[in-house]
Amino acid sequence: MTPFARRRICVIEGDGIGHEVVPVAVEAMRAAAPDLEFVYAEAGFECFRRRGAAIPEGTWAAIEGADGILFGAISVPSEEVPGYEPVILTLRQRLRLYANLRPTLSPPLPGLRRGVDLVIVRENTEGLYVRTEWGDGGCAVALRVITRGASERIARVAFELARKRKRKVTVVHKANVLKRTCGLFRAAALEVARDYPDVEVEEMLVDAMAMWLAAAPERFDVVLTPNLFGDILSDEASVWGGGLGMAPSLNIGEGPPLAEPVHGSAPDIAGKGIANPVAALLSAAMLLEIGLGRAEEGRKLREAVWEVLGAGYHTPDLPGAEEGEVDTVRFGELVCACLRGEPWG
Repeated sequence: MTPFARRRICVIEGDGIGHEVVPVAVEAMRAAAPDLEFVYAEAGFECFRRRGAAIPEGTWAAIEGADGILFGAISVPSEEVPGYEPVILTLRQRLRLYANLRPTLSPPLPGLRRGVDLVIVRENTEGLYVRTEWGDGGCAVALRVITRGASERIARVAFELARKRKRKVTVVHKANVLKRTCGLFRAAALEVARDYPDVEVEEMLVDAMAMWLAAAPERFDVVLTPNLFGDILSDEASVWGGGLGMAPSLNIGEGPPLAEPVHGSAPDIAGKGIANPVAALLSAAMLLEIGLGRAEEGRKLREAVWEVLGAGYHTPDLPGAEEGEVDTVRFGELVCACLRGEPWG
């Protein structure tokens, strides 16, 4: 199958603002690639409360026939809810989407730092996120699983990506304390690095990485991390990209690639029409460019988002002049008009 035969997208809006930002991303994908086919399915906490299943069987069937997945946002209660399993973790593990790519790029917005262009490559299936815990009320224990095979696999994703970028990988770990688990991740990554003599490699303890990411994000290119560290550090990095409303991601592996904005369901602003759709739009661009191999269409979508932002249009969460402030739907309309070559400015 050629890349351009891959065109069926399973759309899962999820919860909260997912119902607002995902439709914007779908319309932009239609404008960038008119031959795409979209099938709709449901999943999330709202779905669980309504149907008793967070991911119904019909959704799994829709995913099975899809070439890619556009995912919105999920509400995850802090307390344990009997029968409810976190949707995105279940999808990643069942579909064997072992790599989570989370880029941060300085946007064309006033007052934000220039020169940041990095991507966090996060191992996506192991670590503490295997969700094996036990306790008696007075003591609780969580199992952290790191395997050599998964560590080598994610390291190769990082080094292959670095070859297409600035040829530098930073391996993040805490092997000075977690000598068995982080020690194994570190050793596997450095072993893989030997196959990439053209890529510069450095290693950094996660606490030092957090400091340098806040102080000098320009120094990084590809950042390779275990699961939990990547989750936390990518949220920190998003500050330099305009915040979580601007932070995209793509899950890749053995199953259909899954694009998802990094932000959550944001119940405090859901339904108000002010949610920032940029993270969903940029995630859709990643799905086209990397997930489906449709580089030109993905590039056009990403550049259209940047052009609209550069012209001064923005949702209320972003800095900029008041006259450039628009709502969720209007921002999407501007991006689509830009993609179609219609007057929009």
